[in-house]
Amino acid sequence: MVSVNIFWFRRDLRLHDNAGLYHALRGGLPVLPLFIFDRDILDKLEEKSDARVHFIRDTLVTLQEELSKWGSGMEVRVGRPEEVFQAVLSRFMVGQVFTNHDYEPYARERDAAVGKLLASRGIPFHTYKDQVIFERDEILKDDGEPYTVFTPYSKKWKARVNDLCLRSYPVEKYLGNLYQRAAGRIPSLMSMGFKPSPIPIPSNVVNATTLKKYAGQRDFPGIEGGTSRMGVHLRWGTCSIRELARKASALSEVYLGELIWRDFFHMILWHFPAVGKGKAFRPAYDLIRWRNNEQEFEKWCQGQTGYPIVDAGMRELNETGFMPGRVRMIVASFLAKHLLVDWRWGEAYFAEKLLDYDLAANNGNWQWAAGSGCDAAPYFRVFNPKLQTEKFDPDLVYVRRWVPELGTSAYPAPIVEHEMARRRALDAYAKAVKGS
Repeated sequence: MVSVNIFWFRRDLRLHDNAGLYHALRGGLPVLPLFIFDRDILDKLEEKSDARVHFIRDTLVTLQEELSKWGSGMEVRVGRPEEVFQAVLSRFMVGQVFTNHDYEPYARERDAAVGKLLASRGIPFHTYKDQVIFERDEILKDDGEPYTVFTPYSKKWKARVNDLCLRSYPVEKYLGNLYQRAAGRIPSLMSMGFKPSPIPIPSNVVNATTLKKYAGQRDFPGIEGGTSRMGVHLRWGTCSIRELARKASALSEVYLGELIWRDFFHMILWHFPAVGKGKAFRPAYDLIRWRNNEQEFEKWCQGQTGYPIVDAGMRELNETGFMPGRVRMIVASFLAKHLLVDWRWGEAYFAEKLLDYDLAANNGNWQWAAGSGCDAAPYFRVFNPKLQTEKFDPDLVYVRRWVPELGTSAYPAPIVEHEMARRRALDAYAKAVKGS
């Protein structure tokens, strides 16, 4: 039986500047790369032409090609992680298993179960920080408690960051330590119960011009290339957070701030895992009496609310798996405040549709918009879609791209009147807060 160490790929689908892979390659035994299409996740996906599954498989094909240049190949399995590891352990004499941290509640439970299995066989299980710059307890208040407000967190983050934090891991120097084998077969989409997706994936390289202009363009959805479109690549680790932070540090403090928000939300999820399981960060907001009108929710989902900026955003999401950040705030506020539909419904819909879906950021931003989260917008702040449009899409470039029937009889009347909806929301929120 061949002796190997294992590197378990998850949300770090690249060879370069990969912390866990770097340590695995220096671990003293040839390294067998492993990826698991997790049945516990796949079986919950209702959309069988899911663009993310298609993207992951395509990325694995590319990784397999890169590994073959080093005389190696990845072991790609479909199943539940514990069962897959049991099967792999029956084929290989495994010395150690390496991977990178994952902070989501399910991932923590999965890793604990796999770690217990490995420990029962006397196999060390090592995990490393890779998808964020600072994690867990690295940025805390002076009293040792986690920050729940972004601005002071951000200030300490910037005070702590240095060249060492952003230095890349020189993985390439050690790729000769990969386990030598022929490249294996990667399961087809069809064999996993999925179909190809027509949704294209943006490039995983952000150009300098985008970063330089980011501060002035990011809020204007009609500007092509106004945002980096790197979310999906940060989510699956097809780019390096350290490389991106280095670029942002040199070219755009505003973009760097977005990366800090990402660290902040991952820190919140780690310290307050209940938010990842459907709980409001501020318990009082679990007392809101939501209207939860299913017909209105469906109109929101399909981009048929009669509010053009909202409808444009939802239609773009449904067709491309993407929505600009400014528009995400508008549509989220509209669902929670104008329609009084539970923000969790919107969070779940985004989780189903977004290419860059990330639990920490998705939950954090939805709770921000709904007023229930840490460092949230005050509940009495209700975005006015008309004013937002006048400010950020004054020539209706974005709106007309996605709502071409605007101004014709084919476009629906507004689903709700703004001022009435605002007053209704303020009343419902105030009752919940006072009743807590």
